[in-house]
Amino acid sequence: MTVQEIEKNKLEHKIKTLRIRMVYNGQSKGLTHPDTIKYSQELDVYLNQYYHIQSL
Repeated sequence: MTVQEIEKNKLEHKIKTLRIRMVYNGQSKGLTHPDTIKYSQELDVYLNQYYHIQSL
């Protein structure tokens, strides 16, 4: 397994975990709650990293 594949797998795990947290938080506290927005912004960062690695 290459370093790129390992990084991609780590990012996939982070993305899945964060997406679950974001959805749960959005359902329980609302979509405009600061925590939900924080999770969404963090998820954007990881998704951008993931797509960047995929494009290499």
